[in-house]
Amino acid sequence: MKEYQVGEIAKSVGVNVETLRYYEKIKLMPKPKRKESRYRVYDDTDLKRLKFIVRAKELGFTLKEIKELLNLKIESSATCGDVKHLAEHKLTDIENRIKDLMNMKKVLTKLVHQCIQEEVSADECPILEVIEYKVNDGDK
Repeated sequence: MKEYQVGEIAKSVGVNVETLRYYEKIKLMPKPKRKESRYRVYDDTDLKRLKFIVRAKELGFTLKEIKELLNLKIESSATCGDVKHLAEHKLTDIENRIKDLMNMKKVLTKLVHQCIQEEVSADECPILEVIEYKVNDGDK
C-alpha cells in the first residue's frame, strides 16, 4: 500500500495542509499513523476518504452532512434510502438557495436598469438609496 506524507495527500486532492489537519481535528479524517520520525503518514484508504470529502463538498454538503454520509457508509445497518434522504434534503436546500439567488438577481437587475445617470454623485445613486431604504425599513 502506498504511503503519502501530509503535503502529498493534501496536494493530490487539492486541499491545503491546514484543511487536512482541521478534518482530523473534527474527526472527519482519522488520526494518521506516524513514522518513527513523527511524520504523519497516510495510505490509500485515507486518500480515498479525503477524495470523498472533497467531492461531497463540491456537491454542496456541509462538513456535518459529510460526517453523516461517512457514518452511513460504514454503518452496517444503513441503507441506500438513508443516503437518499440526506441527498434529498440537500437538494431541497440547494433549490431554496437558487430561488433566493434568482430573487436577488431580479432585484439587482431592476436596480441596475433604474440607474440611468451614471455620472450622478454616489450620494444620489438610486441603487444605494434603495439599499439604504430597505435596510432602514427592516430596522423598524
